[in-house]
Amino acid sequence: MRIKDISKENRPRERFLKAGASGLSDAELLAVILRTGTRDENVIDMSNRLISKYGLDKLSDLSLKELQEIKGIGPAKAMQIKALFEFNKRHAISKREEKPIKCARDVYDYALPLLSGKDKEHFMILHLDAKNKVIKDEIISIGTLNASLVHPREVFKSAIKESANAIVLVHNHPSGDAEPSKVDEDVTNRLNETGKLLKIKIVDHVIIGKDNYYSFKENQKLN
Repeated sequence: MRIKDISKENRPRERFLKAGASGLSDAELLAVILRTGTRDENVIDMSNRLISKYGLDKLSDLSLKELQEIKGIGPAKAMQIKALFEFNKRHAISKREEKPIKCARDVYDYALPLLSGKDKEHFMILHLDAKNKVIKDEIISIGTLNASLVHPREVFKSAIKESANAIVLVHNHPSGDAEPSKVDEDVTNRLNETGKLLKIKIVDHVIIGKDNYYSFKENQKLN
């Protein structure tokens, strides 16, 4: 069915104008973004197919190359989809930057948009001011966490440069399991001892899993 064969009041753009963005389904919103379908499939059917098969989470994680491997998705549509999710991610980050970090859940909410979908471990520092607001977030290393990759010199040089009152350590587990390894514990203890010497407090070390997190502070492994 062509888009012209759908009654005007049921087309995504017309429904958007009448009901507003909140009145549209995920597939209809995607159809508004993509604008057109192909000769064989209108944009509504295409959007329904994408949402039904992948869902928002998986769709947002697909690379440009992976998107272009989907039937009907060329470079332009792949870029539209990636731009949509990147814009949403940046908006989420800007909102979180306004909130102070009060607990591990706040760290999780802040870091998840940054680390979600990464296929390698990323070790990140959140630099905090006196009110526990994030001054800056910074990736220190990429790759399997170990003492050689995450050296105290690099961690605290960054904290001193940013005049951080305290820092939060964050890294992801691409496996989705947030439980810490022995190496995670060793690195945390080493950095914590260095922080005490430099009088820069490590508020917490939070490991980001798929739909969960592990807090060293909440589990009384950081003091």
